[in-house]
Amino acid sequence: MGTISQLSEKTKLSAHRIASEEEALEIARDLAGEFAKRSNERDTDRILPFEELDTLAQSGLLAITLPSDYDGIDVSNAVLAEIIAILSAADSSIGQIPQNHFYILEALRTDGTEEQKKFFFGRALAGDRFGNALSEKDTKTVGDYATRLTPDGLGHRLNGRKFYSTGVLFAEWVVVFALDPDEKLTMSFVPRGAEGLQVIDDWDGFGQRTTGSGTTVLQNVYVTADAVVRHHRGFERPTTIGSVGQIIHAGIDLGIARAAFAETLDFVRNRARPWMDSGVERAADDPLTIARIGQLAIRLEAATAIVERAGKKVDIAQINGTEESVIEATLAVAAAKVLTTEIALEASNTLFELAGTSSTRIGLNLDRHWRNARTHTLHDPVRWKYHVVGNYHLNGVTPPKNGAL
Repeated sequence: MGTISQLSEKTKLSAHRIASEEEALEIARDLAGEFAKRSNERDTDRILPFEELDTLAQSGLLAITLPSDYDGIDVSNAVLAEIIAILSAADSSIGQIPQNHFYILEALRTDGTEEQKKFFFGRALAGDRFGNALSEKDTKTVGDYATRLTPDGLGHRLNGRKFYSTGVLFAEWVVVFALDPDEKLTMSFVPRGAEGLQVIDDWDGFGQRTTGSGTTVLQNVYVTADAVVRHHRGFERPTTIGSVGQIIHAGIDLGIARAAFAETLDFVRNRARPWMDSGVERAADDPLTIARIGQLAIRLEAATAIVERAGKKVDIAQINGTEESVIEATLAVAAAKVLTTEIALEASNTLFELAGTSSTRIGLNLDRHWRNARTHTLHDPVRWKYHVVGNYHLNGVTPPKNGAL
């Protein structure tokens, strides 16, 4: 991979090597404790988490999905989702930023050449981050692409404009999804400083405010031939690319729900007043409030359980990639995404229902949990998850193969 390594600007990093799933979880909890301290401030003032992402990269967590053959620990997808949930409970923007990084590593594992795996997995072990230049906002559907990869001598050129480029502002590598002359989807690894590549910080969503999901402009960007992965192949046969990407999204929503639930408990215990007809002295003793808290807790437990179960099914499908095992993983992850979406929205909304009017004060910024939930859960609408699952069970229709399932 000499030509790619010549383009890499960053070869000096040496991230921590995590030895086990238990260590990975412990590191995630420690980082979450630190990230949570300024999460409110970062959201209020839209302070992008550059320092936090550097810390995350150096912790070794961004390399935990690498196969053991490439010096990784190949964590269970259940553990991966839980780590993302832990980080997202502290700061859901930080939890979301590596989602595409892990998706890209899974796509590389599935369809990269041996040389590509050795090089880019090595960069991940060293602490490099891979940002996503996937989505476009002016195409007919989210599955359509105007960005093009065209041959140029021994390499290629990229031209196009991407939006929702989550992670690119913090990444060493911009991974660009584009159609080749045969209308096949490709995935190109471009060094962040490449000529003709422009990253614009123009994301202005009301939630997930610090993900840096802005615009990426590609003007005749040169790509070496060995930096291009034939991504379409991953959807021409049963694979777990979509399931890995989607279970991480479920983990983000689970983390948001946990954060909103924790805020609810704190506010009801320490600030909320009981309703005048409740006959109790403390809001925490209101029987209707207690029942509602119990309901949320049970639904959170159910969402956590189904994410873990789905992760284990993805593990099986990665090892035994039959159509049957991949379908089982797809359906389980779809169910996890539905339940985590619903509990994220419910928990962040119930926070205000139980905390009362005083909880809406701007200075508290408690609305960030609802804003984050509402924004992030728009990824891959759950109404189509219901349809896919129902159509399979009722009519035997195999789920479509794409990155959204």
